[in-house]
Amino acid sequence: MSLQSTDQIADLITRIRNAIQVSKNEVKVPTSKLKVAVVEGLKKDGYIEDYEVEKSHPRDILHVIINKADANARINEITKVSKPGRRVYTSADDIPTIKSGRGIVLISTSKGVMSGQEAKKLRLGGEILVKVW
Repeated sequence: MSLQSTDQIADLITRIRNAIQVSKNEVKVPTSKLKVAVVEGLKKDGYIEDYEVEKSHPRDILHVIINKADANARINEITKVSKPGRRVYTSADDIPTIKSGRGIVLISTSKGVMSGQEAKKLRLGGEILVKVW
């Protein structure tokens, strides 16, 4: 019997946050397309070092490298904004700015998961998934 999290992104974020708390530089989680898209967004903006999808049976594993072994994590705070019981949507004009532009939000748009700045440029709104700084 496998334990399936109802909120995959919250599970991923919690594992990353916990790893940072105990000075771990990597974390492994069961993979999904949405998790890979969120991790890709974090990598693109420099919040994590790298990631890879390890093929295994019965389920692939997402291996996230938060930072190099001798470096500090670049994530100060990472939180889930939209939750299963309370979805948070925004228009392109109302995308929030985090810490005066030092942080990012990841938004699930019709063109995929992207940062708030990218969504503003493309004039896309969507569901706010994650807030990072």
